[in-house]
Amino acid sequence: MRTPTVTDALLARRLIRDVLPPTPLWSYAALDRGPAAALFVKHENTQPTGAFKVRGGLALLASMTAGERARGIVGYSTGNHAQSLAYAAARHGAPCTIVMPERPNPGKARAVTALGAELIQHGATFDEARPYAGRLAAERGARLVSAADEPEIVAGVATAYLELFEQAPDLDTVIVPVGGGSGAAAASLVAAAVAPACRVVAVQSAASPAAYESWRAGRLVERPNRTRVEGLATGTGFTLPQALMRAGLADFLLVDDDAIALAQRSLMRDAHTLAEGAGAAALAALHAHPDAFAGQRVAVVCTGGNAQEAEIARAIA
Repeated sequence: MRTPTVTDALLARRLIRDVLPPTPLWSYAALDRGPAAALFVKHENTQPTGAFKVRGGLALLASMTAGERARGIVGYSTGNHAQSLAYAAARHGAPCTIVMPERPNPGKARAVTALGAELIQHGATFDEARPYAGRLAAERGARLVSAADEPEIVAGVATAYLELFEQAPDLDTVIVPVGGGSGAAAASLVAAAVAPACRVVAVQSAASPAAYESWRAGRLVERPNRTRVEGLATGTGFTLPQALMRAGLADFLLVDDDAIALAQRSLMRDAHTLAEGAGAAALAALHAHPDAFAGQRVAVVCTGGNAQEAEIARAIA
């Protein structure tokens, strides 16, 4: 598998810049910055699909040949990766099939079908949906698109961090949530090239720690996948993100789901921002691990805002 470079990220930016304008980076006086000297929020929740992953989907589809696009793509996802692929496929006129676990987030499922993609529900978890998607792609002659092991997707996601370091070139730390790990991998790639003094810190739910433990072990491992935070719900590490994270992460932290819900509430109340659980995880890490960020200029990436009603109610309560 090819490892993407910052040159690939620059090419991806050229491919998608006419579709996606830069997302905002804001600081909020009312938002508890904990021990940090300054705190900024990168608003990837303002993307047209509500999450950062749209960058990767657009970069991937733009890089495919017309023949490849005509054969279509098959993806597997709990939601945001699915919307990314469906959105990009619609723009490029490519057939798209998405396999989601049974009983998916209704809002994310509706968004996928509204974009014209075929939605198939299979299995109880992300890790059960994945092999079924592989069999389906083989049967149809379509391209199976991994949730994270795709160089073009990582390069597309990396455009968010090219923006971030242009918007705030003097950051000490950027905190990035991890499910599959494409975001933290992309941040590591870009920081090493354009902001080597900035630490990249990853965060995952303690209830689904496969990426964290894969990074600690230096090899892919499987772990129980029990988090209620959809965007962080993976039960195994991914090869490409892990390689980039091992090369570039300064640290990898765990937070519990209740801390994430509190961070969601804080973003709603103090930053006027709707964040899904994964989108609030970076702020949760700042509050849960204060010693790691004392006196620093910190950016937290609000990776998505696709929260369903029950999740919002739980955060408010």
